[in-house]
Order: sequence, then structure tokens, then C-alpha cells
Amino acid sequence: MSVVVICGATATGKSDLAVALASEINAEIINADSMQLYKGMDIGTAKLSLEERQGIEHHLLDVLDVTQDASVAWYQESARDLISVIEGQGKNVIIVGGTGLYIKAILDDLNFPDTDPEVRTKLNVMAEKIGGPAMHGRLAKLDPGAALAIDAQNIRRVIRALEVIEITGKPFTANLPRKESTRYPDARQYGLVMERASLAERIDQRVEKMWERGLVRETESLISAGIQNGRTAQLALGYAQVLRYKSGAISEAEAKEDTKRATRQYARRQETWFSRDSRIQWISPTQPRLETIREYLTHPPI
Repeated sequence: MSVVVICGATATGKSDLAVALASEINAEIINADSMQLYKGMDIGTAKLSLEERQGIEHHLLDVLDVTQDASVAWYQESARDLISVIEGQGKNVIIVGGTGLYIKAILDDLNFPDTDPEVRTKLNVMAEKIGGPAMHGRLAKLDPGAALAIDAQNIRRVIRALEVIEITGKPFTANLPRKESTRYPDARQYGLVMERASLAERIDQRVEKMWERGLVRETESLISAGIQNGRTAQLALGYAQVLRYKSGAISEAEAKEDTKRATRQYARRQETWFSRDSRIQWISPTQPRLETIREYLTHPPI
């Protein structure tokens, strides 16, 4: 054992479980939530506080300003470099998060072709002409798997996926291995699953708590930090809705309800994405999570 992955939909309790497990197996944690990379985006991403991390070292948290954009290729290199360093210290690694493509990028040998300025320009012009939803619809026809993984509002990543398709002549997800890890063959993956009604209730409660903790105030501070100039950060769930509220496009109540709705939809996409990976050992709500993983690590299921 060296690399352990804890994945699943948002609000299933991945972060707390990772901390508990890390303290038992002498591990450090690598974040695999694309929005927890950003400084200042704490409440809306349910980022663990320093106290909640219980002294466990966490990596790839708060490493980008909200004006910066992350790429899967950058994340892959950063995470793999960290794994090498942590393993070199004689420790295990726990990768935790719900961004499936990031986890896939760590474990598997994905190829990321260089950008083509002409293709990128053409796609940007097309996006301005027909709009983001139509571009996402185009991606869904060419590569349903990529459309599942990439939010329709994230036009930058939609365009990048379409660019890769045009450059390579293959689907964006063509190089996503399904059966076994090619980079870390001994990696263990555990997924947290909940009944949909229970998860929806947890999501609604989480959003209510985010508002109580000051998501609007946090977003206001991020406006000062330039979040509206960042192509990725401003699309994060909760922040995107508050930004619309602050612009006068919707009411605060509508922003809160839309955050709940969009988060439930995101959770369903996450569930579908992770269900495609047969390497994941799923842990149901009736199973004691830490004890189950402890048993699986000692006696892997056949």
C-alpha cells in the first residue's frame, strides 16, 4: 500500500474520512477537488480548517489565486511530484476529492496534446457565436463521457476538450483507461455512496450552513481579489450564484436555491463518472467507513 484514493460525490464525507484514515496509516493527503486549489475559496468548497485537518499534512490546497486557471496537465504533474516526495519520506498517500478527471490524471497515463492556436481561435469564435450551452451540446455528441465530466458553464474546458478532439481525431476521453491503473498499479480506490434522497438532504443542509457561515461575505472578498477575472474560479458552485446575486440578476433566495439545485445535479454527474471505473470499491451508508477501509486494506476483496 502506498496510494489510497477516497472519491465520490460532493457532501458524502470524503475529507473527514481521509483525515481519520491518514492518522492510522501514516499518510499525507493530496487534494483532488478542483476548486479547493484556490486561495480564499473556503466556505463554498467546504475546505477543512487547519483544526479539522488534525495535524495531517494537506497538499494542493490554496495554491492558486482566483485569477489563475488550473489545467489537468498541470495538476497531474504537481500531484505526481508530491507522491514521489511523500513516498520518499516513507509515508503513504491519500488522494481525496470529487474531481474525477483529476484523480484519473494521477493514476493513469493520459496524454495531453499541445494547444493549437488556430483550432483554439476557431472554437472561441464559434463559442461567441452559438454560446456555451450549444458548445457543450456539440461536445456531448462527439464525446458523451467528456460532456459528463465537464460542466456546461465551464466554457474554457469545453473548448479545450473540443480542441483535443479536433487535434487528435479521437474523443477527449479516449485515453482514459478503465480497467487498471497504469501509473500506480497497487493504488486502492474507495468510493463513498449514499442514497440519492439522503445525499440531496445533506447537500441542502450544507448550502444552508454555507450561507450561515458567510458565503456572501466570502464572495465579496473574492470579488476584491479578482475572481471575476478568473475563468475557472468564478464558475464554482455557490460563488457563481452569489456573483449573479451581487450583479442584480437574481435575488439572494434564488441564489441559494439555485446553488442547491446545481449541486445536486453535479453530484449526479460525479456518481455517473465514478461508476464507470471498475477499480473503485464502493462503501455503502450502512458500512462503518473507516473500519471497512481498514479491513479492505488488510484483506482486499476478491
